[in-house]
Amino acid sequence: MVPTVKSVVANATAESSSPGGEPQAAAPEAAAENPVLTFFKNTELSGFVDTYYAYNFNTPKSPCATVGGVAISTCLHNFDVAHNAFSLNLAELALEKKPAAGSRGGFRIDLDYGSAAAIVAGFDPSPTSINQNIQQAYVSYLAPAGTGTLQLDFGKFVTQHGAEVIETKDNWNYSRSLLFSLAIPYYHMGVRAAYSPNDKVTLAANISNGWNNVVENNTGKTAGFMAMVKPTSAVSWSVNYMVGPEQTDNKDDYRHLFDTTVSYTASPKVSLMLNYDFGKDTIGKTSVTWQGVGVYAKFTPNPWFALVPRIEYLKDTDGFMTGVSQKVKEFTLTAEFKHKDGVMMRVEYRADMAETPYFIKNASETSKNQNALIIGWVYAFSSKTP
Repeated sequence: MVPTVKSVVANATAESSSPGGEPQAAAPEAAAENPVLTFFKNTELSGFVDTYYAYNFNTPKSPCATVGGVAISTCLHNFDVAHNAFSLNLAELALEKKPAAGSRGGFRIDLDYGSAAAIVAGFDPSPTSINQNIQQAYVSYLAPAGTGTLQLDFGKFVTQHGAEVIETKDNWNYSRSLLFSLAIPYYHMGVRAAYSPNDKVTLAANISNGWNNVVENNTGKTAGFMAMVKPTSAVSWSVNYMVGPEQTDNKDDYRHLFDTTVSYTASPKVSLMLNYDFGKDTIGKTSVTWQGVGVYAKFTPNPWFALVPRIEYLKDTDGFMTGVSQKVKEFTLTAEFKHKDGVMMRVEYRADMAETPYFIKNASETSKNQNALIIGWVYAFSSKTP
C-alpha cells in the first residue's frame, strides 16, 4: 500500500519521540567553522632556511663586484658568493591558496630574507627595500575554460625561463648555473595566463614591465610566451620566447630571449637535463648577442644520496653578460645527502674557466681559472607535507 502523507508524518513523529511518548528535542545545528581555521586549511604554508660555507681557492682579497650591497667574492657565481665564510643564503616563508573549481580565487606571496634576496633585487633598475623582501606576490583566478584549465595571475612572479630557480632546494646543484646567473631574468611584474587542455600540454603567455622590473623603466612592455609538453611521464620539454624593450628610457630597442629545457627520467635512479639559451639586444646602434648550453645528470642510488655533475658553456660574444668578450665554461660536481625530515646537505666542487684572466686571485692578481668548494645546509617544510 502506498503510504499517505499523514502516515509519513505520524511515523516521523513516532521515531522522534521518547519511549514514554514525549517528543525529543531536535539535534542542535553544527557550529560554524572558525574562518581562520578555514583559511589555513585551504592555504599552504611552506618555507626553508638555506645556509652555506664557501671557500675560493684563488683566495681573493677584493670582490669582483657588489650587487644589492652584497660583495661578490667568487666571480660568475650567483648567491654562493662569499669566500671563507659561513653565510645565510636565503630564508623564505610562502603562503599559497591555489584556485580551484569550487573556489576560483587564489594568491601566492613569498617573503625572502638573506644575501640572495638582496642580489636579486640589486638587478632591478629601481630597487627598493620593500620589493627586496618580496620574491613573489600575485593574485590568481581560475577562469571557466570548458575543457582543461585556464589560470590568470596578476602581480610579481618569477620567470618561466631556465632549468633552475631561486630556491636551492628545488635545483639539482647548490650553486647556480652560468645560464641562470647571466642569460635570463629573475622575475617579472605584470599579468600572465596559463592554459592546459590536458596533463600533457601547457601554453602560457605574459605581459610585464620587463626583466626584473617592479617599476617600469621605459614606456614599453615585454611579452613572453611558453609551451610545455610532457609526451610521457619520463619526458618534459619547455620552449620560451620573450621580447621587449629593456633599456632605461628607451622603448625602441628590443631584447630577444629564446630558452628551452628538456628533461628525461631514464630510470628511477638516473635523470638527465639540458638547457639552452640565446639572447640578443641593442645598445645604442650596436647589436649584442649571447648564448650558452648546460648539461646535467642526476644519479640517485638510494633515497638519501644523489650525485649530480653539471657542465656548461657560455659564449659572451660582445661582453654583454660578463663585461668581456669571451667564452666561459664551468664544471660542477655535487653530492647531496637528504634526510626524510626535511634536512639536506650538499657538498660541491666547482671549476670555472675563462678565455681571459677574468678571476681575481690573491690581492691583485688575475687568473683564467677559479676553483671553489661549497657546503650547503637546507631545511625545508610545508604544511601540506604528509
